[in-house]
Amino acid sequence: MLLSTDIWVGALIRRAEQAGAFPVVVRKGDARAGAVLLKVLNRAEGTTRLYSEATRMDGAQIWMQPARSEQEADLDAYIERAIRIDPDIWVVEIDDRDGRHFLTEPVEAA
Repeated sequence: MLLSTDIWVGALIRRAEQAGAFPVVVRKGDARAGAVLLKVLNRAEGTTRLYSEATRMDGAQIWMQPARSEQEADLDAYIERAIRIDPDIWVVEIDDRDGRHFLTEPVEAA
């Protein structure tokens, strides 16, 4: 990210709110350089997706799904493991009826 994490997360929250979604910062990490996990809930379909930042082999910054499960319990377990490894990590949840992630950066398909 080119912006500090707290500013980037604030912009994500604003985009989601303006579109009628319900975002919340579940866990604040390092304000300047903390990594972000984004959990997207679609309660209408009963699915949950998790996104994390990644760097492709060509150096491009992307977002990807680190866990293929759509079960919330599985993704929560992944988040807990990630927090144990990196205590500076941020966790943002977006509850959206259409399951949108509101990321403007490239997202690799699952």
